[in-house]
Amino acid sequence: MASADTKKALFICLGNICRSPIAEGVFIKTVKDSGQADKWEIDSAALGSWHVGNHPDYRALDVMKSHHVQYSNRARQIKENDFHHYDFIFGMDEENMRELKRRSPKNSKAQLLMLGDFDPEGDRIIRDPYYDDDSHGFEKCYQQSTRCCKVFLEKHS
Repeated sequence: MASADTKKALFICLGNICRSPIAEGVFIKTVKDSGQADKWEIDSAALGSWHVGNHPDYRALDVMKSHHVQYSNRARQIKENDFHHYDFIFGMDEENMRELKRRSPKNSKAQLLMLGDFDPEGDRIIRDPYYDDDSHGFEKCYQQSTRCCKVFLEKHS
């Protein structure tokens, strides 16, 4: 169980099988590598219900594995309680952010943030690689997530 001073981060994308699991895995590794694993609770979820219970896309898993990011979670859909439980909820693009703002209850404690806003290279949109024919978009998502998570953690350590 997380202590009262544990910070909580939730990564959101449309289906929770591509971008948000990569970002979650990257942030877990970033936090662990910085020696702060006991200070964070980290998860990911979907806006939609299509993939609930499924593993991430094989290309997302392959990219994470190639970078030594361990991942075993399954897709789940965001719930209203998540807005009260998490301190930070990250969307991957403007559409995600609009939907998160629409669903956020008035008394939400979560800060809604776009992950790409932390990219030092200014690449704000983490494009959905789901319909790509190859894994290049998944690798780009990994690289963006790595940059963004590092900068976010530096600002919130």
